[in-house]
Amino acid sequence: MKLLKVDNDEVALSVESNDEDAVEQKTFIHPRPQLVRSPWHSLNGLWKFAFDDEGKCMQPSDLKQWTHLIEVPFAPESTRSGIGDTNFHPNCWYEREFATPEGDGRLLLHFGAVDYRARVWVNDIYIGEHEGGHTNFSLDITHALNDSGTTKVTVWAHDDPQDLAKPRGKQDWQLKPHSIWYPRTSGIWQTVWVERVGKTYLGHLCWHCDFERWEVAFEAALAGDLPTDGVQIRMKLSIGDKVLANDSYDVLNGEINRRIALGDPGIDDFRNELLWSPEKPTLIDAEIEVWDNDRLLDEVKSYTAMRMVSIQRDRFMLNGRPYYLRLVLDQGYWPDTLMTPPSDEALRRDVELIKAMGFNGVRKHQKIEDPRFLYWADVLGLLVWEEMPSAYRFTRKAVERMTHEWTEVIKRDSSHPCIVAWVPFNESWGVPNLVETAAHRNYVLAMYHLTKTLDPTRPVIGNDGWESTDTDILAIHDYDTKPLQLLRRYGPEMKLSDMLNHKRPGGRILTLDNYPHQGQPVMLTEFGGIAYAPEDEPNADKAWGYERCWSVSELEMKYSALLETVNSIELFSGFCYTQFTDTFQEANGLLYSDRTPKFPIEAIRAATLSGEGFCTPSRC
Repeated sequence: MKLLKVDNDEVALSVESNDEDAVEQKTFIHPRPQLVRSPWHSLNGLWKFAFDDEGKCMQPSDLKQWTHLIEVPFAPESTRSGIGDTNFHPNCWYEREFATPEGDGRLLLHFGAVDYRARVWVNDIYIGEHEGGHTNFSLDITHALNDSGTTKVTVWAHDDPQDLAKPRGKQDWQLKPHSIWYPRTSGIWQTVWVERVGKTYLGHLCWHCDFERWEVAFEAALAGDLPTDGVQIRMKLSIGDKVLANDSYDVLNGEINRRIALGDPGIDDFRNELLWSPEKPTLIDAEIEVWDNDRLLDEVKSYTAMRMVSIQRDRFMLNGRPYYLRLVLDQGYWPDTLMTPPSDEALRRDVELIKAMGFNGVRKHQKIEDPRFLYWADVLGLLVWEEMPSAYRFTRKAVERMTHEWTEVIKRDSSHPCIVAWVPFNESWGVPNLVETAAHRNYVLAMYHLTKTLDPTRPVIGNDGWESTDTDILAIHDYDTKPLQLLRRYGPEMKLSDMLNHKRPGGRILTLDNYPHQGQPVMLTEFGGIAYAPEDEPNADKAWGYERCWSVSELEMKYSALLETVNSIELFSGFCYTQFTDTFQEANGLLYSDRTPKFPIEAIRAATLSGEGFCTPSRC
């Protein structure tokens, strides 16, 4: 097997052997788009694999037989993995050998995500473990390398399919998916890769931009061996050929936190050239070097953007101006690959389709998406609400797991300009007794304030749907598909206080006692859910939605009428329609699961934008 370095953004893995684990020549896209260094090498492809249902194996030597081959990064439940086994399998093992990349310094092994708990060995030496099924982790494997020229990685993944006290999102705990839950995802489900770094390297980078002061702020931390003095970070920021800044900064105690002041661009026309928005997603490229006096220690490429989101009374604000949100709810599943995208192009295509349908944003529902989706949302201009996958029990262990993993999520993704809101809870899942139980309320309050502490630059929706405590946006879920009913409930004839006190969509009160509405924006963040599946499709009789249509023309008529009504309601500062695509038994997508539109995409767009010309308090 031969690893070939190409440019800074890609590497080709060329396999020159007749081994059964050989894979076709491929080009892999960098899995960490905001901290790119070269060289790096993808370990996606065929791995040896085995189930261990009884949990008898504690270390690699305990496993006597590899029974399968699996294509990483696809979960064993998916057909694309080559296995497609959806039965209960709490333990599974992976192993792969690869050519050790040449070079000095350290070798880092990265995992995009392993569901739910992972232990890793390299050349039969235990390296470390990670818990949390939706976040990345990295391990320094330098000390486990040998002189053979090859390196063996072994991974044990534990994922109890019936554990309701861990963040699991829409993964079903029953053997067969039911209602609104989907097939499980076990083990490795995002990219595995290695990269060479020096003995001292840039371990963490975080961006924040101050629109009001025209400053780019960054935080960076070194990892590995930390020199005592003389270390500098050299930063070059540019948009195209225009250099915005080219400065050097001293690193003290291995960390740095600096603000780079940009020249005030002056009049609006020129300012707008620097601002990021869905209509004009301008990105600022960053080249970063770490120097120890005259010795280059590390160099990476990254990007950021000049944009600000905020709440001003009843308005959502983007770059200091009211901005009406038109979101679509996206589960982030594919038929053959489950939560793993089939390709990088598939992620880009999803962003392009969402924008083509007239939406300016997406609510990623019960899933922490692959960083490559966030990259394409940054590049192409799509707003993202990021939502934590729920646990479904309230226990001390569930609280600890949720808090730890949500903290990792915010650390990983807070530099992406596309993300404009954080959602730690959805519809009181995991906190089912918010009305009666103080501990449940305190949990939601704690997560709201923890999120605001870790990232004070974005709105936080404490509990999306109903039973709100502290929240920056009052988010309502209402699946009544009758436009007149929605107009009576939220239209100009209804006083806001009466609506909050007396209306109970889903049978739940909208705000808890002692947490009255304080003028925040009100948004309809789940509605619609109109199902359509052709009668000749397999299991069409089991297709699920909040309302069923029997023809495409009926679906188009109902969607258009519903969107025209919602767009006209002045109370709302935005909406989120359910949903982007059909997802397994849920047939309520605007697109089929293969991303084919159910009716012409131009008609979907026209309906989505039917109220674009309305001038309401939340838009003007």
